[in-house]
Amino acid sequence: MSTDNRPLKSAKSQTQAHIPAHISDLHCFTETNGVITTTMFDVPGYKVVKVLGTVYGITVRSRNWAAGLTMVLKSVAGGELRWFTSMLYEARNDAISRVVAEAQSRGGNAIIALRFDTGDLGGFAQVCAYGTAAVVEKIDDSVETPSQLVPGSEAGPSSSA
Repeated sequence: MSTDNRPLKSAKSQTQAHIPAHISDLHCFTETNGVITTTMFDVPGYKVVKVLGTVYGITVRSRNWAAGLTMVLKSVAGGELRWFTSMLYEARNDAISRVVAEAQSRGGNAIIALRFDTGDLGGFAQVCAYGTAAVVEKIDDSVETPSQLVPGSEAGPSSSA
């Protein structure tokens, strides 16, 4: 009997998706121009002082036919379709930029309950980001402000927030 108590991992669970350096997960949150974005229904340490309504950011991307043909051939062999992964990350970032712009145009400084919806429209990839635009005020000074929201702060993949 083995004395190794570590959980077993399949080969698939150890493989991480390729995320292009110019589209890191943190990148999309550093491009919010100081607007707080959260999937939660509240912002710890802040209170909602005004609800501005639902905001949307939508983008539709077409697939490059040559890349699409290459990806069809790749899909026969299996594995990640990196071109499509990159396209969807870029589409998500565009959708976030648009939802943030709409919240700012209404005077908001936060988007709460942020969600994403995706779809395939006859060969076109659609990504929609949506949430509730709000004006929030900090009420608990003991809550640290994330570095992405501090003006002049250089947040990046190596920073902790």
